Amino acid sequence: MNLELTTTLQTRLPTKNGDFVLYYYQTNQDEKEHLALVKGDIAGQKNVPVRVHSECLTGDVFGSRRCDCGEQLERAMQFVEKSGCGVVIYLRQEGRGIGLFHKLQAYNLQDHGFDTVDANLALGHLADEREYDVAAAILKNLKVHSVALLTNNPAKIDALERLGINVVARVPLEIASNEDNVDYLKTKAVKMAHLFSENYCES
Repeated sequence: MNLELTTTLQTRLPTKNGDFVLYYYQTNQDEKEHLALVKGDIAGQKNVPVRVHSECLTGDVFGSRRCDCGEQLERAMQFVEKSGCGVVIYLRQEGRGIGLFHKLQAYNLQDHGFDTVDANLALGHLADEREYDVAAAILKNLKVHSVALLTNNPAKIDALERLGINVVARVPLEIASNEDNVDYLKTKAVKMAHLFSENYCES
């Protein structure tokens, strides 16, 4: 089935990290509600700061210290606000695409010595099951010409480029580690090839 994207609503959203216009999207492939926080006039613009953020209820809402997701989201919003234009796309693909229930199961395995990759594999999933076709469709809908992607994940860049998005720059999004997520960050670097500065994951 070819992806069809529809947006039926947009609204002003003032936040502690800046003022945005919130776009509401749905697709013909699922019933999930994807979102885009937009700052400024981005249509036809080049080098637009973009964060493609996958939902993390535990980090984004509850401030979990097991990951860096909530802090990455906040930092991305602050970056876009400071830049005066940009997009933060919020994709509803919890737990690297495995869903909340299985993500919480993976947490329990991690508490018994598994890293994040091995925990997913032990549950019968891939290390990362996220897809970025919706993000690419949103950027095309917003008529963004090219993007400076806020990410440490080269696989995300590759995926978006395969989907026709012109990624002209990468903006690192490094959050200071803590005792609860330092191993998680090391696994990202070692097993998932995330790009971090030297000694970033030292506890």
